[in-house]
Amino acid sequence: MKFWQGKTVLLTGHAGFKGSWLSLWLKSLGVNLIGYSLKPPTFPNLFDITQLSTGMINNLADIRDFSALHAVIKKYQPEIIIHMAAQSLVRHSYQAPLETYTTNIMGTINLLEAARLTESVKVIVNVTSDKCYENADLNKKYREEDRLGGHDPYSNSKACSELVTQTYRDVYFKPRGVGVATVRAGNVIGGGDWAKDRLVPDVLNACMKHENILLRYPDALRPWQHVLQPLYGYLILAEKLYSAPDIFAESWNFGPEIEDIKSVSWITDYLIKISNSTVKWIKDETKHLHEANSLQLDSSKAKKFLGWVPIWNLETGLKKTVDWFQAYQTETNMHDKTISQINQFSNEMQDFAEKNFIKETSNA
Repeated sequence: MKFWQGKTVLLTGHAGFKGSWLSLWLKSLGVNLIGYSLKPPTFPNLFDITQLSTGMINNLADIRDFSALHAVIKKYQPEIIIHMAAQSLVRHSYQAPLETYTTNIMGTINLLEAARLTESVKVIVNVTSDKCYENADLNKKYREEDRLGGHDPYSNSKACSELVTQTYRDVYFKPRGVGVATVRAGNVIGGGDWAKDRLVPDVLNACMKHENILLRYPDALRPWQHVLQPLYGYLILAEKLYSAPDIFAESWNFGPEIEDIKSVSWITDYLIKISNSTVKWIKDETKHLHEANSLQLDSSKAKKFLGWVPIWNLETGLKKTVDWFQAYQTETNMHDKTISQINQFSNEMQDFAEKNFIKETSNA
């Protein structure tokens, strides 16, 4: 990924879980990284334990503050913007709809407007969600052209963010050759996620404490994938947008293979097994807020036109996640541990690309 060396990149939400993984990856690629985010949302958190603020420009501010955001973009003149800042919790969105809508819609508008006023910007990738689709629980795999919707405030706000991005792209950015795309990824797992209502850290924590686990929706299907999988897709897409904005300025799904779309209970059972634990899970029979029973993504477009493929299957991703948390418990240097997993993924990605190139060449 020599493309990234020396590029100036603005990453919003860099102090969050996905943002921290991407920040580490971008820094390792030689990027001049500008971060813009609220303080890390949990304690502990990946941002602090990997000492991420070292070697980057770290702006802790609210995406809803247009003046602060515009000042940062104007000062540092990024070429590439990856927008991850969001209120990202479904259940919290029911309790805080105003915060959710203002962050996820007005935050996106602020970002796009500040970018519109900055000539250096060549690429914008807006990270929305697989939940932006109008989900009728039909057990189908959603494609990029399917109808947007969203039952809860979080999902709906991400659908709105998609529409806002489309308008800014068509009206303002396309005429001046700026590549603007949105990305929709499935449920991510990985080390360093301590957010509320996250299945994997909750199960691992229960295993360590020898406590049984309450599951709200044990039969719910989700497109689980290691966090590095979609991040790899975002990087490929940004590079494509830089060189061919007219071709790739669209919406893109990044989800796992069909065999890795598993139920909540399957994930829980597998984590209990590889943790060598004897805890049990119990269905929580109390009434809960609505959540879709089935979420599935069709990523054939990204495979065909970006050359993106899921490098780690679900079992590998879960094992890497457990390995990370076990290392954390032994007070390992977690910056080095996280970089090590990024390098492992990158090497396997490179091996796959080389084998695929040889295969295509031999068939030519």
